[in-house]
Amino acid sequence: MACDLTKGRGIPCRNLIGGVKYIYFGQFDEISSIVTVASEVTDIEMGSNTLFRYSVRRGNASVTETITGSTENGTVVYAPSLNVKLTGLSKEDQNELKLLAQNRLVCFVQLNQTLTNDHNVILCLGATNGLDLNTGTNASGAAFADLNGYDWTLEGQEFAPMQTVADYTTVPFDNTAFTMGTIVTS
Repeated sequence: MACDLTKGRGIPCRNLIGGVKYIYFGQFDEISSIVTVASEVTDIEMGSNTLFRYSVRRGNASVTETITGSTENGTVVYAPSLNVKLTGLSKEDQNELKLLAQNRLVCFVQLNQTLTNDHNVILCLGATNGLDLNTGTNASGAAFADLNGYDWTLEGQEFAPMQTVADYTTVPFDNTAFTMGTIVTS
């Protein structure tokens, strides 16, 4: 049977950490292919197209994946969700927000969690169907300490769980199998 279990799972060490360091946005239609083997992205083909890196403050971004199954229909779907809070309101961000909202996106999320070699774990969300910016607020709170900025949620619907991107050599996405353009950081 194709869905036979293959392993058990113990309790990991207490050395894990939550949170997001960076988010890389790619336009879904500009990515030729994302190859996944055993839940790991082993190849990304983007040609000369660009990823756009967003830095986030500590505690201001999270990744959630909701699993929904139907016993009656024999189906299961995965709904990745990325919530990000970006501080500061600006006309430049407003213009970019409009473009993000109009596009279907693939998001690569660099976590604070590290591998044994101290490289950050990177997740791929929306590899098959993309993510959409479906909800969010742009606001300046009432109190001095309230958020002045953006609170966006991007959502998707996939047939498989989110994948981990293969480990990098020195910097994210420098894998020899990846064909990518530039990464814009600001």
